[in-house]
Amino acid sequence: MVSTKPNDCHTIGSFYGVNGKKLQRQYRDCLSEFKEWKDKPHAKDWLIFPENMGKYLSIDETALSKGELYTIITNKKAKGRKGAIVAILAGTKAEPIIEQLLKIPKTLRDRVKEITLDMAHSMKMIAKKCFPKAIQVTDRFHVQKLALEALQDIRIKHRWEAIDLENEQIKQAKGAQKGFIPETFPNGDTRKQLLARSRYLLYKAPNNWTQNQHIRSKILFEQYPDIKKAYNLVQGLRNIFNTATSIQAAYTRLAHWYKDVEQTGFKAFNTIANTITLNYRSILNYFINRSTNASAESFNAKIKAFRAQFRGVKNVEFFLFRLTTIFA
Repeated sequence: MVSTKPNDCHTIGSFYGVNGKKLQRQYRDCLSEFKEWKDKPHAKDWLIFPENMGKYLSIDETALSKGELYTIITNKKAKGRKGAIVAILAGTKAEPIIEQLLKIPKTLRDRVKEITLDMAHSMKMIAKKCFPKAIQVTDRFHVQKLALEALQDIRIKHRWEAIDLENEQIKQAKGAQKGFIPETFPNGDTRKQLLARSRYLLYKAPNNWTQNQHIRSKILFEQYPDIKKAYNLVQGLRNIFNTATSIQAAYTRLAHWYKDVEQTGFKAFNTIANTITLNYRSILNYFINRSTNASAESFNAKIKAFRAQFRGVKNVEFFLFRLTTIFA
């Protein structure tokens, strides 16, 4: 079976007995049009493709090289193919990005109906200033991620306590010149293992658990009722996004969810509730078209794969040249 996976210069070079680095340099300097690329002088700072503007956009950040962040705007209609990139701009600071995006004709910017983004203030500022007629939609998965992280923090806190307890028991056993035998639960887990192995089941809905995860969850929730409460809050928030059919229905159900959060007394979940309150308009806008930033996250994954194929980004301009040649 013939592989359709793209190969880099190092792979091709090894196949033909040619130095991969030299082949890459030859392609960059002689075979490609990189030297004549008109956008090269400002490529590290900004690249804009007004012809790729669409009615539905995504805005997100990604790291290209050594943790250097870039803001990328993509056209959802292109579905990660040619014409997907609307703009690539260095950094995440709102002011310089706005300055460059305002160079796009206002008639094109006013055609944008919807833009999905995360809850970063800079992203909201960019969307508001550059696409004033577009509805802002906060990506639901960023909201759910906050709740999942709060849940995992509770599990991790208990895990450290379990490790400290086991270490103390081992010391006591050594002091008494006895062998240490840890307590085990009916499924064979020690307390420390129970908390470590429960990580992945807490990310899932109960209907997606395996039989072993069902057994482990029952033990976990019996031993740690606070984890069960936090898990139920996460599932409650997920169910609102999955099943609410209108903004009005979602608003009512979120109000009930806030009440549940207050009753638990979990500080982290109260912080999440406050964050949702501050961003409620853009969060509720999700229920208009059920839009997410999945296309932007998918495109970020393509950039990571592309970066891996280059074995890192040594020449940022050339990397951006190749990226925009394929996706702009």
